[in-house]
Amino acid sequence: MELRDYARILRRRWASIVVIAAVVLGAAAAWTFTATPQYASTASLYVTTTDSESASESYQGGLLSVQKVTSFAELVGKRTVAEEVAAELGDVDADDLLDRVSTNVIPETVILEITVTDPDPAEAQRLTQTYAEVMVDFVRRVETLEGETTALVNATIVDAASEPGGPVSPQPVRNLALGLVLGLLLGVGIAVLRELLDTSISSAEDVSTSTDAPLLGAITFDAAARTKPLITSLDSHAPRVEAFRVLRTNLQFVDVDVPSKVFVVTSALPGEGKTTTSVNLAITLAQAGTKTLLVECDLRRPKASALVDIDHAVGVTTVLVGKVALDDVIVRDDATGLDVLPSGAIPPNPAELLQSRAMAELLADLRSRYDVVVIDAPPLLPVTDAALLAAQSDGALLVVRHGKTTRDQLAQAVERLEAVDAHPVGTVLNMTPARGRRGGYGYGYGYGYGYAPEPQPGAQKRGRRGKKSEGA
Repeated sequence: MELRDYARILRRRWASIVVIAAVVLGAAAAWTFTATPQYASTASLYVTTTDSESASESYQGGLLSVQKVTSFAELVGKRTVAEEVAAELGDVDADDLLDRVSTNVIPETVILEITVTDPDPAEAQRLTQTYAEVMVDFVRRVETLEGETTALVNATIVDAASEPGGPVSPQPVRNLALGLVLGLLLGVGIAVLRELLDTSISSAEDVSTSTDAPLLGAITFDAAARTKPLITSLDSHAPRVEAFRVLRTNLQFVDVDVPSKVFVVTSALPGEGKTTTSVNLAITLAQAGTKTLLVECDLRRPKASALVDIDHAVGVTTVLVGKVALDDVIVRDDATGLDVLPSGAIPPNPAELLQSRAMAELLADLRSRYDVVVIDAPPLLPVTDAALLAAQSDGALLVVRHGKTTRDQLAQAVERLEAVDAHPVGTVLNMTPARGRRGGYGYGYGYGYGYAPEPQPGAQKRGRRGKKSEGA
């Protein structure tokens, strides 16, 4: 990962980093201000050999003292010395003493420091002084050879046990600073780990790793989209409306030399918002004065006709089998000027119909009639319908759901298109920025295994339709 990748992670996941740092800092503060204060007292011992007359003997004695002082420092932490201290005091436990005593040898000297901590400052001083006195006697005994009366090495108390001036622990400033630093490091580490494990698409850079198709638009997330999916129900200056206008403008620069265009709107998987995107895009184009037709070519689970409140009983499939004329099934939405061609009856063989000669002729006829034809197609990965349609059109507009569609899924969708010599003309990043909430529409697991229910009798219709044929 490069430096800019880490900067991007910090921008995207700064909230979680702050939360983790705050939790660790809070834990450090709780431990610091609830811990029992500890006081420390220190006594110093001077280790030396017996007096020597010659300089060489004095030098050798000094070397011996340096070597011995390190050994004595180790002896302080042994159970034998702790038991002698406990026996001398009579009211403490040897094991408890071993947990509270520590030693320090001042470098290049023969001075040994003994430190004992205790919640009571007076008790800490008492324990330290007793430890020092016991250690002086212990050194004298272990350094006196059998049959001799004088020890080779002696320890002398040069500084009696000091009176604690204040608690040595906890240290609020140090603990809080360490808690903050550790919290930030932990937060950044978890953020980087999540970024490495999370393959969902949440930025334009993520889209570019899976396809070379340009990002034509980003549709902002709107919590009210479940109840108001169409932009016609929103204020004209709403962010979601403006986002579709930007998408419409960018789409005009695709294949500028082609007078009439046919685009397939699809996605990698169900639930990514391709139907609402196709319908709102078509409405936006029609509102701008472009002669636009929305074709509902999701012949498995049609949803577009329901969004514009149109019956899909007759439409694409009935035209393809020759039961009704095209002019009789195209519906005009007077409010927006958009023409809609519903899906028609649900067929048992959608893929065969979509790659038939009749379908190719229908698309050619529609291209000659309209400036832009927007085709709402099924997702690419569950079924092949969208790829078949894209091969007969000017390309596919891929809808990518922010925070849900993965880079692998988008790459596989592009591969499905390329396998039939089709190509994506662009991508749309939908529901961005993600708020951790999922929209309420999708295909579920029924895609390709069942058919959508027929519309209920007496359902309200909108717009006007040509006269249906007798066999429809």
